[in-house]
Amino acid sequence: MTEKKLENGVSVFSRTTELLGEDPLEEIFALNLGDFLTEHLISEELAQKIKKHDANDKAEGLKRQLKELISIYSINNTLSVLGFSSKEDYVIYNSIAKTIVQMLDIEACHIFLSEEYAKGLKSEHQDIVLVGSSVDFNDDIYSFKIGCSTNDENFLTEAYEMKKTIMIPARQLPECFNKLTTENMEKSEFTAIPMHNNAESVGVVLLQHSSEKSLSNEFAMLVKTTAKLFATSMLLQKLTEETAKTITAEVISSSELQHLRAELTATIGDLGEQQQQFVEMLAKAVDAKSKYSNNHSQNVANLAKELCNFLELNEKTKDLIYYAGLLQNIGKITLPSELFDKKDALTKDEWEKLQNHPNVGVSLLMSINFLSEVIPYIHYHKERWDGKGEPEGLKGHSIPLGSRIIAIADAYCALTEDRPYRKAMSKEKALEIMQQEAESKWDPVLVNALVHLLNQK
Repeated sequence: MTEKKLENGVSVFSRTTELLGEDPLEEIFALNLGDFLTEHLISEELAQKIKKHDANDKAEGLKRQLKELISIYSINNTLSVLGFSSKEDYVIYNSIAKTIVQMLDIEACHIFLSEEYAKGLKSEHQDIVLVGSSVDFNDDIYSFKIGCSTNDENFLTEAYEMKKTIMIPARQLPECFNKLTTENMEKSEFTAIPMHNNAESVGVVLLQHSSEKSLSNEFAMLVKTTAKLFATSMLLQKLTEETAKTITAEVISSSELQHLRAELTATIGDLGEQQQQFVEMLAKAVDAKSKYSNNHSQNVANLAKELCNFLELNEKTKDLIYYAGLLQNIGKITLPSELFDKKDALTKDEWEKLQNHPNVGVSLLMSINFLSEVIPYIHYHKERWDGKGEPEGLKGHSIPLGSRIIAIADAYCALTEDRPYRKAMSKEKALEIMQQEAESKWDPVLVNALVHLLNQK
């Protein structure tokens, strides 16, 4: 296992000898922290708080550790789409459904949750309840009480119970879902994608798409990854709520607290992995729309990370810039793929859509709390060193460092990739162009760093 460093250079694992003793899980817990907590969440102060303070007061030490985990992974620090308690709150799921429709360019999207998570919406004989839809109902969506029982034999309950993706033609849609139908039904298919974590199913995402235009693998995987991410976040919220109640009990054994800690750290680990998968799948979906630059986002992210390593930036900054590199073209996912396939000149309207795409991407990211820190890097990556860029005309060092790094990586990758209107340039030619325009478009110091980095290869 790779040793992680704090920003002050102190190893997380170097302290774990202090945690050894009668409880071998203390060492595992310390290793978990090294793996699961990102650089901006763990600190010297936190590391001191979570170590064992008193061997004779093990339960209190465990409670302190659990309180720290709860404070870090509270609802405000995970996903902003969770923790609803009334039907008025659930309207955000309508927005999520509409965003999925826009991203995937499909007919409709509907989101169902199990009765445990659909608080305040359950009706009699329904175990899976509609909580959000891209369809604009003339009345309150929840007054229709759309859902089904797990005893019902239909594709939605099968997807939920079996945790597998199921697709059916529109003609096989059960009558209980008739209110969800839209135009073009005769040319539609429905795909049910389960929302599940490693412990349980929590719901289903139902997609309506054209039978004449199959749902691409990149988009299907994006929805699956999103569904799993939401489900794991819901599990983490449930565990943090249960833990918060449990640690206030007058009598509780150390073994119970250890069990809670193990569950929490395992779920935190799952969430971290799924967040990264989500970002990577989002980037693949962006590149899928722009066929001629397939893997462009990944290439930009990889080069940006290499540049960060060359500049010896800290781990937190490197991670944020890597994510920003993956997502710097996220706005493209909401634009028609035809725009990126055109070999002739774009119309004025089409050009404006492309020019404005970073702002669209920022809007999408703002609803995902764990990505909030990459927003400035993406928002300003079209700025220029001379202050003549977009969106705000920032100049020189007023442009965030992450944005300047992403801009350079994006430009180099674009120059060295094939385009419909030209072949890829050589490394030497691309660097020559970037050096010539460094004083106007890009940070000259960073361009010089890129030259040294690539010439080392």
